[in-house]
Amino acid sequence: MSPLSRFSINQMTVRQLSLPELANACGHRGVPAVGLWREPVREYGVEAAAKLVRDAGLTVTTLCRGGFFTAVDPAERRRALDDNRTAIDEAATLGTDTLVLVSGGLPAGDKDLPGARERIADALAELGPYAQERGVRLAIEPLHPMYASDRCVVSTLGQALDLAERFPAEQVGVCVDTYHIWWDDHAPAQIARAGAGGRLHTFQLADWTTPLPEGVLTGRGQLGDGAIDLAYWWRLVDAAGYSGSVEVELFNSGLWAREDGAEVLRETAESFAAVAAEATAAT
Repeated sequence: MSPLSRFSINQMTVRQLSLPELANACGHRGVPAVGLWREPVREYGVEAAAKLVRDAGLTVTTLCRGGFFTAVDPAERRRALDDNRTAIDEAATLGTDTLVLVSGGLPAGDKDLPGARERIADALAELGPYAQERGVRLAIEPLHPMYASDRCVVSTLGQALDLAERFPAEQVGVCVDTYHIWWDDHAPAQIARAGAGGRLHTFQLADWTTPLPEGVLTGRGQLGDGAIDLAYWWRLVDAAGYSGSVEVELFNSGLWAREDGAEVLRETAESFAAVAAEATAAT
C-alpha cells in the first residue's frame, strides 16, 4: 500500500495554488484526495471545480466550511441557514459526503455560552434532514478553547458529540482535528464514543508549534514540527473504526508565503508519509 493512500491535502494548506494547479500537483505527487474550501471553489465555479477534480481522478474528502449558527438576530439566523443549505448543495455537487462545520462564536455583547450552543442545535435540526436528502453529512468540528469567543463555542469532542447525538448519525457527526483536541485528556474516550456511534466523519492532522502568531489563526505547524504525537491520535481514530482519508489542514502564514505551492505539497506529503509509517508500525 502506498504511504499516501489515505492522504488528503486540504486546499487551505497550499492556498497559493489555483484549483487547476492543485489538481496537477496532486497528480504529479500521487496524492489521491483533496479537501476543498468554498470561497476558492465558488470563485472558480462549483460545477467547473467538480468536473476538474473528477477528471483529475481526485476524491473530494470534505468541503469547508458551513456553520456560524450562533447569531441571535432572526434575520442573521435565516441568512446563516440559507448559506448552509447552499454549502450542502455545493458539497453534493463536488461529490463529497462531508461538510465541515465551524459552529460560530459568541455574538457581540452576548456571554451566554449554553444559549449559543443551543442555537447550534436548532440549526442542525433544520439542516440535518436537508443534508441527508442530498447524501451529505454534517461534521461538527470542535475548535481549541482559545477560539470560543469569536469563532467556535464548541471546544471539545464531548460538546460536539452531545450536539451530534441529538440527531441521526447519517445526518450529524464530528470532525477530529489534532490541532484542536490534542490537549484534552477526555478526547481519547470521546473518539471511541464517536466511533461506536458511527459519527467519526473526518480526521484532520496539524501540529502545534509555539510561539503562536498574533491572532493565533495561522499557527498550525507542519506535521512533525510541534508538540503533538500525531501517530498516537491516528491510532486512536483507527481503533475507533475510522478507515477513511486523513486530511492535512495547515493554516500557516509561513507556508503560504512560499511561492512554490507544489514544493509545499511535496514537503507535506513527505511529512504525512512519516506519520503514516509511525502510526501503522505500532499496530
